[in-house]
Amino acid sequence: MEDIALKLDLKAYLDEFRGLFAREKDIFLQGDSHLHFERICELSRMEFKPPLSLKKLDFALMHLSKQGVLHLSEIYEFVKIVRYFGYLKNLKFETHLKTWLEKIEFPNGILELSEKFDDKGELKENLDERLINLNIAFKMKNEAIQAEFKKYCYSKSLTPYLIDTQIHLVNNLESLLVRGGFNHAIKAKIVGRSTGGGFYIVPESVEKLQNDLDNLQNQKEEIYYEYAKNFSIFLTKNLLFLKFINNAFDLFDHYSARVLMAKKKDYEFILCANSDEIVLKDFAHPALKNPKSVSLEFKKQVLIITGVNAGGKSMLLKSILSACFLAKHLLPMHIKADESKIGTFKEFDAIIEDPQNVKNDISTFAGRMLHFSKLFTKKNLLLGIDEIELGTDFEEAACLYSTLISHLISNKLKIIITTHHKRLAMLLAENEQVELIAALYDEEFSRPKYEFLKGTIGKSYAFETALRYQIPPNLVKKAKELYGEDKQNLEEMVSKNINLELDLKLKLDEVDKKEQKIDEILLSLKDQKEKNESQFRQKLRDLELKFYQAIEEAKKTIRLKDTKEKQRSLNKANELKKNIILPSMEQNEELRVGDFVKYEKIKGKIVGISKNDALVESEGIKLRVPLKLLKKSGSIPKPSPKTSINITKPSNLGVSLDLHGLRSDEAISRLDKFISDALIAGFDEVIVYHGIGTGKLAFAVREFLKTHKSVKSFSDAPINQGGFGAKVVRL
Repeated sequence: MEDIALKLDLKAYLDEFRGLFAREKDIFLQGDSHLHFERICELSRMEFKPPLSLKKLDFALMHLSKQGVLHLSEIYEFVKIVRYFGYLKNLKFETHLKTWLEKIEFPNGILELSEKFDDKGELKENLDERLINLNIAFKMKNEAIQAEFKKYCYSKSLTPYLIDTQIHLVNNLESLLVRGGFNHAIKAKIVGRSTGGGFYIVPESVEKLQNDLDNLQNQKEEIYYEYAKNFSIFLTKNLLFLKFINNAFDLFDHYSARVLMAKKKDYEFILCANSDEIVLKDFAHPALKNPKSVSLEFKKQVLIITGVNAGGKSMLLKSILSACFLAKHLLPMHIKADESKIGTFKEFDAIIEDPQNVKNDISTFAGRMLHFSKLFTKKNLLLGIDEIELGTDFEEAACLYSTLISHLISNKLKIIITTHHKRLAMLLAENEQVELIAALYDEEFSRPKYEFLKGTIGKSYAFETALRYQIPPNLVKKAKELYGEDKQNLEEMVSKNINLELDLKLKLDEVDKKEQKIDEILLSLKDQKEKNESQFRQKLRDLELKFYQAIEEAKKTIRLKDTKEKQRSLNKANELKKNIILPSMEQNEELRVGDFVKYEKIKGKIVGISKNDALVESEGIKLRVPLKLLKKSGSIPKPSPKTSINITKPSNLGVSLDLHGLRSDEAISRLDKFISDALIAGFDEVIVYHGIGTGKLAFAVREFLKTHKSVKSFSDAPINQGGFGAKVVRL
């Protein structure tokens, strides 16, 4: 774990997180992740006191299991746990934490034991009359010692020998500092020498009092041991409970540290989904200051990040791996949790560093091959590989890694790759489990944008990057000539060809989806036709039966002789005939072009009408359907419109922005938009009010302004305009 955290630049984050534990432990949270997540979210909504620092009690528990006697300080550590859980049980938790805490029942006597200690971990004085008497004696002896020292400091016989009148602590003994010859004035024991040649002495009367103090302390220790022995016997009887509550404390300590970290950093929690999909919305790596948030969808097995060196490819790789690592351990992060989705992975691995060094005597490429050889047996692994062709010829490496990656795809590994060469991307682009992302480069300002475009291969911009880092233009020009204009054009044509291939692949996918939709419609029409035919045959049978009954009733009149009976029979036959209702094919409602209609399961919009038919468009497919079979329907959800950018000069824009009361991320978002609007409006100077407060918001504003490409300079505002609580920004 430490190795992968170091590779992903998470060490500082984890060190800060571990500092919030009440006692040292591993960050891994065992058990049901879903239940832990619910409890953490519930705790996040509560105000609570974090647990006090605590020592590890594994040795103490083992000592108790062997009928040993614990020191009172060790017993007090258990007391702190019991007291803290007593405090938690009195808080008004909701569901999951409430249920968990209600199941914790204290054994008889455990709460009474905890009341026998004060807040400093000492036995309460009123617990035993002997302790009260000993403490009184202690006080009297100490007062007597101070009186003796005071007497000697003002003694006429000793004053000539005193170097000072202070009481010195030497070897845990209170003493006086005197010159040589003091033995004519006082009887005392020498306990040390000073650097100036003086003697540290303890007068005999003081020594006797100090011995009395030692005897009193020994008596107290005997009483303490007596209580420690009795307490240890009681705790041994409740050993199972102590082991349980000790583990329960560590579990709550995990929850507490995570919640404290989230509140401190304004972070969110995300629960891993039961899949391998990765969808990040506004994620920021915790190691970055004033970072640019990352949003991406990685739903296939391989993600290849191409483009310029120093364009943010490595940080994007580390960001994806870090988000998954933090989510696995239920650690908070800067992310929009409700719009993100992170899958579950058993292991994480990263091939980032260069393994070549004197100690292991191995080349870069050989080291990477050794690392790859260990991956073929792995399952449910998220792997990151930075600059995959590092250490060997990129053409050969592309062919080799293409084969290796294809094999790892068959093993269901999830892989993120960065490269500034196009060959590997070209070889793998045809695989339907491979996604491409290109790092974008600002050619106008010759610097990376730290933004990424999905579904394309990025350009390396090697010459442009060299110029950006102060390589002389004449050297870059010679390099371009050596590289050759034809080869450069060929590289661009290869890139365009690959991107055209990808576009074609997307369009073919769209055609396949459209064909699939047509097949569904045809199947639906076929089912509807069979249904209509079945209904028609049933209606025909019903009509035939009714006509047969009416005719049979009319035939009866021929056989009847009585005129009245004939009349009644004819009336009945006419009645049966009137009850026969023939099917009507008339249109129930008038339809027009633009109406939304449905025909059974098919919904669409009328784009044309002839005499008896309508041309209906459904999801890009046009169908001709008889008007009599159509019914009006509600509007169909419109597809998402294509992205368009319109720059409109803002109206009613002031030259100042007030950020008081906002969270750092929300404030920076508003500040970014305000500066953009100010530039469009033509302002060359604005003022931003952030206040002083805790300084967190002021720090965030200052760091943002330092890195904004459109900010020429900024400074604290004049006193009459806000002083330290505002910034004057020149654009």
